[in-house]
Amino acid sequence: MKYCCFITVRSSSSRLPQKCFLDFNGINTLEHIILRCKYGNLFPIICTTTNKKDNKIEKIAKDLKIPYFRGPEKNKILRWLLCAKKFNIKYFHTVDADDLFFDWTAIIKSIQQLYLKKIDIIFPSKVSWNGGASEGYSIYYKCLEKIFELNPSLKKKSKELEFIEPYIKNKNFRYTIFKGMRYEIKSARLTLDYNEDYVLLKKISKQIGSFCDRKNINSFLKENSNLLKINFHKNLDWKRKQNKIINKIKL
Repeated sequence: MKYCCFITVRSSSSRLPQKCFLDFNGINTLEHIILRCKYGNLFPIICTTTNKKDNKIEKIAKDLKIPYFRGPEKNKILRWLLCAKKFNIKYFHTVDADDLFFDWTAIIKSIQQLYLKKIDIIFPSKVSWNGGASEGYSIYYKCLEKIFELNPSLKKKSKELEFIEPYIKNKNFRYTIFKGMRYEIKSARLTLDYNEDYVLLKKISKQIGSFCDRKNINSFLKENSNLLKINFHKNLDWKRKQNKIINKIKL
């Protein structure tokens, strides 16, 4: 089974401008994400936007000889669906380009569960959702088709559609939350949204390497828990903004 990962990325980031192009041990963060996918036996596909600002993202995909897709800038869910249809992919996992130390073991396990249990979507574990950034969503593409069938107005390319949860958590879909791995740690923030995140991630990379598996990364952080103080305080601000957007969708 090929474990396809859609690397969801665009260059327009507000909190940390151009974060997908930041230096990370001699390459940029997007190149690191692509190479980490390959290192973990995942098949990466760049999923970016048609905005001219993202031409550089397309060039990176071409340089590293991986497939890419360019779709709606605001409607991320539609972008995923169109990407899946272009490459005829039924099952895929979403990898955010700001989750620099995603857990390839957890991702493979999530995709396998999606396929074997015939589920529409598997949400990230609670630890991952709360800043742990270990895995994203495993999705059966027909699940996305059903979202737009049930909510035709959402299919507009100009529609701001960032979060999928409000449209999934009902009787029309079979979904579950990924249980997570036993070696997860709750007190680590490993996503890239603020400069403090960037500082921590670079320190980890410098100490144990860019392509260390997540189990060993978590063990390292348990032994050096003082490092977690660098950015974990930003989690409150980040979650507050995320919840504000989700509540606005529900209203």
